[in-house]
Parts: sequence; C-alpha cells; structure tokens
Amino acid sequence: MSEVDVSKFEKKIELRNIQYNDIDEILELQKTCFPDHMEPWKREQLESHLDIFPEGQFVVTYEGKIIGSCSSLIVNFDEYDDQHTWDEITDEGYISNHNPNGYNLYGIEVMVHPEYRRMKIGKRLYEARKELAEEWNLKSIILGGRIPNYYKHSSEMTPRDYVKEVTHHNIYDPVLTFQLMNGFTVMRINRHYLPDDKQSKEYATLMEWNNVDYHPHNTRRHFKTSEPIRITAIQYMMKTIGSFEDFATQVEYYTDVAADQGSDFAVFPELLTTQLLSFCEEKSPSQAIRRLTEFTEDYIELFTNLAVRYNVNIIGGSHFVEEDGNIYNVAYLFRRDGTIEKQYKIHITPNERKWWGITPGDKVQVFDTDCGKISILICYDIEFPELSRIVTDMGANIIFTPFCTEDRQGYVRVRYCSQARAVENEIYTVIAGTVGNLSQVENMDIQYAQSGIFTPSDFAFPRDGIVGECHPNIETVVVGDVDLEILRRQRKTGNVTQLRNRRLDLYEVVQKSKSKD
Repeated sequence: MSEVDVSKFEKKIELRNIQYNDIDEILELQKTCFPDHMEPWKREQLESHLDIFPEGQFVVTYEGKIIGSCSSLIVNFDEYDDQHTWDEITDEGYISNHNPNGYNLYGIEVMVHPEYRRMKIGKRLYEARKELAEEWNLKSIILGGRIPNYYKHSSEMTPRDYVKEVTHHNIYDPVLTFQLMNGFTVMRINRHYLPDDKQSKEYATLMEWNNVDYHPHNTRRHFKTSEPIRITAIQYMMKTIGSFEDFATQVEYYTDVAADQGSDFAVFPELLTTQLLSFCEEKSPSQAIRRLTEFTEDYIELFTNLAVRYNVNIIGGSHFVEEDGNIYNVAYLFRRDGTIEKQYKIHITPNERKWWGITPGDKVQVFDTDCGKISILICYDIEFPELSRIVTDMGANIIFTPFCTEDRQGYVRVRYCSQARAVENEIYTVIAGTVGNLSQVENMDIQYAQSGIFTPSDFAFPRDGIVGECHPNIETVVVGDVDLEILRRQRKTGNVTQLRNRRLDLYEVVQKSKSKD
C-alpha cells in the first residue's frame, strides 16, 4: 500500500494581525455578520486602527478566507466615565485616543462568519487578546458586550434582570453567555452604549477579564506626565564658516545647551546644512545643492553621535538628500537611543522649485519616541492643515516644524499656522528657525525667525497659548515644558473639544499615498 498523501486533507487555519489588504474583506464580513443591526465600519476607521495600534487588531483565516476579526485599543479605564458610550471609548471608531501607556486593553469589536461559528473562532480571538494583555503586562481586558437577545425579553424584564438570568444560565445570549464562558465578569450595565444596536435596546454589559500575571512594579510604562517633556528650540545663526568641523562645533554647542537644560528634545531649523555652502566655491544654486548632498553621511554621523552622547532626542533641522537623481528636503529624527527616522518635505515652495529643483515627498509619518508620538512637518507643510490633522489622528502629541524664512511675512505664515494647528488639533507645536546672513550663498542670503513652543488655547494652558518664544532675529534658544497628561485631559474635558466634536459624518481627511519609506 502506498503512503497516504495527508496534504490533501489539510485545512489551514491561521490567526494573525490584520493587514491593510484585509480591509475590503473585513468590511464584507461585517455585512454578513451584522446585516441589519449595526452600522458598518468605514475603511478609514480600520486604516486608523492599523496606523495607531496594529498589534491589537486580529483576524482568523480559514483556507485563506477571513472568517473572524477583532479590534481593540489600550486605555487607562479609570479616566473614563462609568456610563461611557462606544463612541466615547473609541473616539468615534478611530481609536485616536489609544494610550500606549495605559493599563487596560479595551475590546471594541468581535465578529465571526455565521457559517463558521462552531469552530471556536471567537475563542481564538479572545485568547489572542489575552496573550497580548499578558505579553504587554496589561492589568485587564475590558469590553462593552452586546446583549442581542434582550429584545426578546425587554417587555417582561429589565436589562439587569436579563443579565442575571443569563448569568444563571436560565437564558441563552450568544454574546454574554460566550463572554462569561471565557472568563469575563460583569462590571455594570451601560445604557445608550450603541445607539444603532436595536437588538440590545442600546444596552451593553461592561465586562472585565483580569490578568493574574500583571505586575504593577514591572511595567513597560514610564509616565512622563509627572515629569513634563522639556524642549529646546534653537534659533540658529547662519554665519560664514570655513569647514565642516566649524559647523559641527556650532551644532554641538547648541546640543550641549539643550542637554544642560535637561531637555528631551533639541530642535534645529530647516536648511541648517546650507551653512556648509559658505565654504564651497560652487555659485550656481542648483549645483551648490547637489554639492551639499555630499555631506549627507557626515551630517547623519554627527547628529547620531550627538544624540547618544548628550542623551537628547534631536530634530536635526533639515538637509538636502539626493536619491535616484532627485533632491529631497529631509528632516531627520535622531533618537537618543541611536536610532534614526526621516520625514520628507511634502509641499515644496515655488522658491525651492525655482532655485533648487526640489522633489516633494509623498508620505507624512508619526514617530515613536521615549516621550510619546511626535511628527515633523517642515516649514511650508505646517501651512496645510490636512497634514496636521492626519498626524494627530495617527496619535502625534507634538508637531515639530523646522523652518527657514527670509522675511517677517514668511515667518508670520509659519508662526500663525503653527498656532492654529495647536488649537485645531489640541496638540503642542514647536517652530525653530534660522537667523543671520549668508551673503555669499545664493538664495540663502537673509533670514528672519522667532522660534517658539505653542499650546492649545484653554485654561489648562498658558494664557496666550505660548509656552515660550525667542526674541526675534537674534541667536538664542527657547526652553519650555509641555505635559502630555494635561493635553490628554484637555481633549476629554476642555471648554471646547475640537477632536471629539468633528463632524466625521460630513467630512474626513485621508492620506492617500504610502509609497515612500
């Protein structure tokens, strides 16, 4: 008898994190699971989940087909009202309130294809959440559970009575019974939790599973809120130098100043390295810029070493970089752990295009740091409100804007737009610009700046929304503290809450291109 080929009997089932190319299939799965009872996900909501917290989103596939999925975020549950709604706990389904320093994993959706509900798909998804909570040392998993069979009994019993009967196994509820069997306990009953959940009569059971391996003194979370983030914005003097070593000396001086102040971030201005052209003989602006790109490796090595040696995260201004024959204006983040990120300038000014032939980037990003999520929008980019809204939705708490302007009019555009972005997005913004003169460098001969650190406008912040600002047009720095805890609370309980009050049913801002790394 020949050997049996067992491969033809194999059926592959896999649990994994959601990917962007799964979104269409998940949207179809939701229509199948909740054909008439629930408002479906929007594509941009699922994209936001993956942008902000990809580790908390799971699917189960069977023979390559998605048959189950779940979504979640991390919160500090004590910060939410006992009678919160699904919209409040998920920020209207976009999870931009996800708190990577939180203590509780909050489950916001589980769905399983009706044809596969005897395969313990839901249990696999719940186990994935439990493993995530254990791996990340989270205190518990919390979720608002539907009670979809309540409508059958609502005329004869209250939600509390219904939950009691289900708990005692006198009534079967497909969601609540399942959650109880998977180790969750009922904390309370929330009304108006999901207004479109007619089966549950808008009620939900708040359920919790406690992580018995949680170690409160062995946590990955380090709160910076009791030790506010300190920022040094450098108003850099553009003056004639004779070598790269002269440039390095000037840059190190300011890094040392920032470190002496105990800063978490040192912020240099846009086009910082054009100072190197003062000792280059090339006079043609377009050729001079290509000459400048030859210093890229020296520039990166210099700032990487400074960030590590002085223990400060450095926004290294911006530098012209040549890639595949194109010149880009690139801002680098040099973390104090020695890692590096970069952000390409998205909007190129007419002046940059005319004199230097700069190519625009095509992706705006948010970067993780030891002080939370930040973004870098270079000069002109802060004047386009869509970019700031995108990075805010991706979780950024601070937007750094290195800039270079030659006159007060240009500076005022950057300044006022930066302050507007702080108000619109309830976020901190920082601008750092160049001053001085490079009389022998074409198109970089004069500078005007007044660097500053800005906040939203409300009682919790400085009266004029200004943490600090430099005296205009002189070589100096401004040092200030920003507190993410104040920012977080303000987004929930401020006199105005712009992020929460957006009419996402009427408009949205979506980043289309993700092609450039």
